[in-house]
Amino acid sequence: MRFDIMEQRLISTTGELSELRQLLDSGMYNNVLLVCGKHTSSTLCVNDLILGKVTGSNITMFSDFKPNPTYESVVQGVKLFRENGCDSIVAIGGGSAIDVAKCIKLFTGLEGDGENGEFLKMELQPSDIPFAVMPTTAGTGSEATRFAVIYYNGVKQSVTHVSSIPNVVFLNPDALKSLPDYHRKSSMLDALAHSIESFWSVNSTEESRSYSCDAISMIMANMEEYLNNTPKGNRQMLIAANTAGKAINITQTTAGHAMCYKITSLFGLAHGHAAFLCDKILFPWMTERTDRCSDPRGSEYLKSVFEQISKALGCGSTEEAKEKLESIYKVLELDTPKADQEQINELTDSVNEQRLKNNPIALDKATIRQLYEQILEGVR
Repeated sequence: MRFDIMEQRLISTTGELSELRQLLDSGMYNNVLLVCGKHTSSTLCVNDLILGKVTGSNITMFSDFKPNPTYESVVQGVKLFRENGCDSIVAIGGGSAIDVAKCIKLFTGLEGDGENGEFLKMELQPSDIPFAVMPTTAGTGSEATRFAVIYYNGVKQSVTHVSSIPNVVFLNPDALKSLPDYHRKSSMLDALAHSIESFWSVNSTEESRSYSCDAISMIMANMEEYLNNTPKGNRQMLIAANTAGKAINITQTTAGHAMCYKITSLFGLAHGHAAFLCDKILFPWMTERTDRCSDPRGSEYLKSVFEQISKALGCGSTEEAKEKLESIYKVLELDTPKADQEQINELTDSVNEQRLKNNPIALDKATIRQLYEQILEGVR
């Protein structure tokens, strides 16, 4: 089954948002719910859009959500959409804003008011609500996937439906200008981790591997300019993140992501930082154990995948690629936490087994523990 069946338009724009204004005047976006963080709304001419100065559309602003958004926030967004007779959605922001907008789109057509988590218990239905997004980070690739993540009673909920994929994505390099240095680095590493994990996933296809290869190559070719905050670097990284999103939309993520989530909450690391921290250890560990391949395509196939990843990284061998991944991390000057025995135990117990099934080499609990000790520089 294909999960990229919706045709998605990528449109280049700038800080003036003229292309977005044209879309809002196209007749398809007449009564818009604008999902946008409070900080984002004060930049990028978004306030002009809200006030209706540059478009004939009616715009209702929704910003009542935070990073790692809750189900309750989404329910408030659904209520606002219904009460204002909205007919379309535009999301401007990072992964949280886009995920909230996805869930609003999917839940709006369901019966009831969503109390007590009822939307999460219902079967999702196809939705034809026009949906456009403008990412303000180059990392999550959420604008290219059928997945959204929200939290209910503190527990992560994955909401998945092909209808959640936006129809239109605006690529605006100006949106990345004000990214803090750490966020800039970690979001790039998120896109790189997506590309690499999708490449080696047991669910990979010829199409997904092509996306992965293109994304890795784009990241490597534009890393310096992106880190220097140039318009070209920002634009190319937005495209790379979108391409990586297309890859994981087909394959989903693997062990690196399964192992990184608790690192983020335990040590306060950004998601991309934690994911890459795991993948730069997983890559050499797996290249040395291809005889334990669990991918039905076999160990020789897996060896060729690692060689293709190495080539996309600009390396001539997997050994050189291992050193490349380490050098990227070193150049970015990111800290690596140290874990004590209690934290290693907590991390080991936290791993999402479903994502482990996508990994090409099976990981048991003892192996996961050993990997965490390598990832986090041993046990104090």
